[in-house]
Amino acid sequence: MRLPTAPRAALERLRRDAVFGLAGIAVQFLALLVMSVPWLIYDQAASLPAVLLNVALPVGALAALSPAFTRTQRRRFAALRGVDIPGPARWGWQVRYNLLAAPAIACGGLLAWILAVVGLEGATVFLWRPLVGRPKFLPTTVVEAYLTALGLALLAVAYWLIGALARLDVRLATAMLGPDPAKELERRVEDLTERRAGTVDAADAERRRIERDLHDGAQQRLVSMAVNLGLAKATLSDLPEEARKVIDEAHREAKEAIEELNNLVRGLHPAVLDDRGLDAALSGLAARATLPVRLRVDLPERPAPTVEAVAYFVVSESLANVTKHARATEAEVTVVRTGEILRVVIADDGVGGADPGRGSGLTGLVGRVGSVDGTFDLSSPRGGPTVITVELPCVL
Repeated sequence: MRLPTAPRAALERLRRDAVFGLAGIAVQFLALLVMSVPWLIYDQAASLPAVLLNVALPVGALAALSPAFTRTQRRRFAALRGVDIPGPARWGWQVRYNLLAAPAIACGGLLAWILAVVGLEGATVFLWRPLVGRPKFLPTTVVEAYLTALGLALLAVAYWLIGALARLDVRLATAMLGPDPAKELERRVEDLTERRAGTVDAADAERRRIERDLHDGAQQRLVSMAVNLGLAKATLSDLPEEARKVIDEAHREAKEAIEELNNLVRGLHPAVLDDRGLDAALSGLAARATLPVRLRVDLPERPAPTVEAVAYFVVSESLANVTKHARATEAEVTVVRTGEILRVVIADDGVGGADPGRGSGLTGLVGRVGSVDGTFDLSSPRGGPTVITVELPCVL
């Protein structure tokens, strides 16, 4: 006969909690044996004070062996509850758990088992009473009924207490046998920082791969097509006028596509940035701009490659925004390294009013700067000028 799902789940939960609690009681019995060893070694008539013999030495023995008991408890939690408690644990909290929390929970577990045994005896009185006769404490059937109800109530209390103690034990052990929360948080922050840096580097490497693929693949094919169209336009002089117009238009569009692809490739990750650094890459960017750009770069030492790429992207996107939206007559770019901070300032004399919240390219700049723990500041009042200030850590 198969039990319904709810009772079966309740019995399975009871079995798991009961085995877990019994294992904890066994560990505390072992701890009690450890605490009794000093009483067996030292003579009670020794000159040491009775407090030292009767209290301090047993407690000191268990405190000294707390790391061993902590490892045992961790294995119990992992095997019977599936709870992995990381280390290293704080010694003082280990001692508190092994001397106070665990014994108290074990005592509660013993109480729960006593209630369960008494409750089971009371709940089954109608089963065992015919076998032993009617005891004096069961004078009537009404008393037996009351005893059955009391037994069922005790079984319910024991069931709840076993589960509650198991959950309490998990909470206390996780808090007291685990590492210092502040140090654990610091470790997690360091781990997340390393992962973030790895993700940023991977994204930068992927952009470089796309740049190489575009340069060596689509760009070369467009150049070949433009050359062929140019040759056709120069050599096929006897074509009808309509055909010559089509070839001229195709040749012009091919050259524009090459120029747009060149700009896209340079925006992804220009090769000069790797070869000669941020100064040379920004000089080329300023030279290709459609408005005058004053550039000042002061870098006694190159920052990390990922930081260089972010700085280049910030300047490139900012100058593109100036060209498209600012209606400026000139721009100024300043890149200075101060200690471990790379400071990038882009200013223009345009109409101002730039707002990252309106879905412009500034939103992408904020995200790119934030990916390396940089700061982004924008000042763009109506009427101008617009000043973008970015500070980036030189080392990730």
